[in-house]
Amino acid sequence: MTEPQVRRVAERSRYEIEVDGRRAGLAAYTERPGVVTFVHTEIDDALAARGLGGVLVRAALADVRRRGLTVRPACPFVRAWIAEHPDHLDLVAERDRARYSLP
Repeated sequence: MTEPQVRRVAERSRYEIEVDGRRAGLAAYTERPGVVTFVHTEIDDALAARGLGGVLVRAALADVRRRGLTVRPACPFVRAWIAEHPDHLDLVAERDRARYSLP
């Protein structure tokens, strides 16, 4: 398995992760001024349990941070990932944290 590559596909409102030259998963979002709402994340069943979901979310959140935006983690996977990686909690506005059961 080659090193996973993550890219933002703005025209499709999603981040895609590619492994061995094929799409292995995606994180779909909506974007409004200043905020990205992650709505769905999926990884190909054939590649499940390899940590690709975490690689995808980490890269997507790094891109959101570079762009100076905040996050609304409506997707349960993204929300759980942020809860497990509190160094990314600052991407969720304090006023939104209770809504997503985040500290």
